[in-house]
Amino acid sequence: MRRFYNFSQSVINLFWRILFFLTLFFALTSPNIIFGDNATFGTSTTLLTTGLIIAIVAILVMNYAYPRIHAWLVKVLVTEQLRTGRWLLLMVLVGQIFFVYFVHPNSGFDSGMLLHTATDPTSVLDPDVTSYFSLNVNNLPIMLFMHWLSTTFNQTTWEFFDYVTLFFVDLSAIFNLLSVKLVQEKALGTAMYIQAAWLAVFPSIIMPYTDAWGLPLVSFYLLCYFAMRKSTLPSLVRAAAANGFGISVMLTYFMKPSSIIPVIAIAIIEILVMMKNHKRQTMEGLFIAFAMLLFIGRSGYETYRYVNHKVETQTYIQVDKSRAIPAIHFAAMGVYGQGGYSWWQAVEMTFLPTKKQKTDYSVMMLKKRLKQLGPVGYLKFLVMKQRNNTADGTFGWLKEGHFFLENQKPNNKGITNKLKNFIYLYGRHIADFRFVAQMWWISLLVIIALGFGPERRVIQILRLAMVGGFMFLLLFEGGRSRYIIQYLPCLLLLAERVVINVKRLSGVYERKLDAAIAADESEQSQ
Repeated sequence: MRRFYNFSQSVINLFWRILFFLTLFFALTSPNIIFGDNATFGTSTTLLTTGLIIAIVAILVMNYAYPRIHAWLVKVLVTEQLRTGRWLLLMVLVGQIFFVYFVHPNSGFDSGMLLHTATDPTSVLDPDVTSYFSLNVNNLPIMLFMHWLSTTFNQTTWEFFDYVTLFFVDLSAIFNLLSVKLVQEKALGTAMYIQAAWLAVFPSIIMPYTDAWGLPLVSFYLLCYFAMRKSTLPSLVRAAAANGFGISVMLTYFMKPSSIIPVIAIAIIEILVMMKNHKRQTMEGLFIAFAMLLFIGRSGYETYRYVNHKVETQTYIQVDKSRAIPAIHFAAMGVYGQGGYSWWQAVEMTFLPTKKQKTDYSVMMLKKRLKQLGPVGYLKFLVMKQRNNTADGTFGWLKEGHFFLENQKPNNKGITNKLKNFIYLYGRHIADFRFVAQMWWISLLVIIALGFGPERRVIQILRLAMVGGFMFLLLFEGGRSRYIIQYLPCLLLLAERVVINVKRLSGVYERKLDAAIAADESEQSQ
């Protein structure tokens, strides 16, 4: 069993290294990171990016050349990192609220359809709307939830739903921090920095859709899993965590089914560990594991039954589920073009009346494309698709059709337009945003590449979750990095392992710093 366990871990690490380092390479070579004129997008960074780069270089030089500045930076960023991290998170929260208050435009694509249907009861009579939800039944639960929020709070504006999105995104960050506290409390300060950096360059808080709304569910079931594994916690807390795990997994399934891939990773690693340690299993340990599974199964089943009943018996909109798009359709789309959305295949789904016809058509298209590519061509296509799926640090911002339903070229008058210039397609500072977001994405991936930690089981779960996410996007619809958002909690938790390296290096720095300051004071006294 141990040999099989070691072999399985080697296979996981092999796939992880191949897919992750492809992601890192493509992120490093992304056109987002071009400084100055960008021929790919027809844009150019401004003095803001130039000033940012100069400021970063200046800080690094002063940190190296001046012991007292280095001492101050070590004190603020390392010694007092918990206090500094809290202030950074508070500043980011204020910035987010400020951003949403001034910028809350109407969106197009799926997000616009969901909100339009949820807030306008007359829209459910529109044949185009009923056709959309008949084909895309998976979006029915979130639309009904949006409708419940709209009627409960008597709100129909984009601003309100943007604030809801902001709340969910920040709630995900809080759950991530609690997970770090449970798994590796010494990493909490570094975790605050990483979470603050992510939130600062994440404009999807103004995009109410499953990408952002599913984040707290993923973060919460990971937190519940870590709590269940924490033997020092009270039994009632662990039992509550097991119930929370089952509930959040089922809610994730209804919100965004592909987001339960980390749950599969958890199950695989736990089974492998149990097989390896089967001779050391005690009756008490087996009883606890069985009890946890009962709690998870019961809460998951009840949640599924409740939500499914609400969806099945809803009377807000009439849909024909026999017209629902089969899963094979997304696999067929995933082998054409850039591996993403195919308008003409989607249109074909609207004209084919039965599920069997839709399935047969998609299978035919899939086989046709695979035969056209051949084994070598398909492998090259997958490498290219991994680039399309993961390289963009803006997470596919502006890549969807009709992303915003208004003029994409704002002027520079007023705070609203000044902010829109950073996120609109023809905004003056859109290249600055892309550059900064890409720098953050590269930094995160480099940290993951360099970080290591003692919790091997946790590390392997997160790695396997990402391998599963990468492979899912390679096999099904992908083509842009927006779909990576759902796996951000796994990446962020992986990045926070670097704290061990930071602690060790900071200890070396402090010893060198003391020597340098002592030498400096000696020279001044002479």
